[in-house]
Amino acid sequence: MKYNFEQGIECANKMDEEDPLRSIIDRFYKVPGQIYMDGNSLGLCSKDAEKATLELLDVWKNEGINIWNVKDSKYFLYPSLLGGRMAKLINAESDEVTVTNSTTINIHQCIATLYKPTNKRYKILVDDLNFPTDRYAIDSQTRIHGYTVEEAVKVVPSPDGRMISEDAVIEAMTDDVAIALLPAVLYRSAQLLDMERITKAAKERGIIIGWDLCHSIGAVPHDFKRIDPDFAIWCTYKYLSAGPGSIAGLYMNKRHFGKQAGLAGWHGNKKSTQFQLKQSHEQESNADGFLTGTAPMLSMAAMEGVLDIYDDAGMERVREKSLKITAYLMYLIDQKLVKYGCEVGNPREDAVRGGHVALEHSEAYRICQDLKTRNVIPDFREPNVIRLAPTALYGTYEEVYHLVEILEDILLTKSYEQFSNTRALVV
Repeated sequence: MKYNFEQGIECANKMDEEDPLRSIIDRFYKVPGQIYMDGNSLGLCSKDAEKATLELLDVWKNEGINIWNVKDSKYFLYPSLLGGRMAKLINAESDEVTVTNSTTINIHQCIATLYKPTNKRYKILVDDLNFPTDRYAIDSQTRIHGYTVEEAVKVVPSPDGRMISEDAVIEAMTDDVAIALLPAVLYRSAQLLDMERITKAAKERGIIIGWDLCHSIGAVPHDFKRIDPDFAIWCTYKYLSAGPGSIAGLYMNKRHFGKQAGLAGWHGNKKSTQFQLKQSHEQESNADGFLTGTAPMLSMAAMEGVLDIYDDAGMERVREKSLKITAYLMYLIDQKLVKYGCEVGNPREDAVRGGHVALEHSEAYRICQDLKTRNVIPDFREPNVIRLAPTALYGTYEEVYHLVEILEDILLTKSYEQFSNTRALVV
């Protein structure tokens, strides 16, 4: 899309006045004077999330063990109830999505369920830019099946350390590949892959394919009825703002409902017989069949509140603003920061980028430290990326304008030189 931006603060103020999500911003807790650009790593707390969490605490205080039976067993059925609501974010069937565990455990569940290696088809296809936890889980699963990582994990290398070549991914889909796991959006460069094209190629070759949506869900609308992957996993604490370490999401295509869960657990049992406490597992015939133990209610309640916000905002409007506000940030970077050695390391085209901007600079780490002392919250990714996410639900164009002003001052004065390059425990 073509955007007509101008450099002055008046342009930012005008866009804020016309922002269709303007009323949503007040539903989030924002620290006065702080410019929060890290919603792609940990989303801000919302009043809706707080309300839902306090309501659950109140039920627990007053009902004790009876919590499982009140409100038509709402909390006992929480995984499927929240999963059904979350399914709207990816246009999936309501019974194809559940909420459970963490991203990493959900990868283990999906691979353990769907990876059925044979002598001829036994490799798992991955890329070399995905978030490390995905690789750790994949490597672990191949070892469990008796393979070495070197013989069973097929890695598609990035040509430039920034992007993944979709052609290279498809070319790597050889007859020995059994299953593939790829990121929808790259956590470092914000590249958005053509999921439909890659999924179609995998299916044509008889390859099971899954997607990691951690850096796309809540910022990018997906159409799983059209894309039709086999499985997907995601966290909910980034754009979805469900809280630190909040419950993760799992999508399992309905064509796999009959498959035995690789990691079976009590809550994956049919609800009608779960409390008969049989020693044989009677698996639920939908995504809930891939649940394991008792769900962490306090981790899930915030998600209920956030989904109320998404119902009101609408994914299409979220995506529209996300693209516009990040385009504005890139425009200001081009106008004011490139001359100081900055470079935009993410794709420029709307169709192939996610919800954050990857600002590259040789002193990225020290610049991040300087930003934090000036009440700006970014994050850093090795080796030289400052990730900036003016999140659609609560970010403003005025904040973006002031962010670039601050960055320009840091770069002009080289004030970042007072900071150490020694990495902190959490960056």
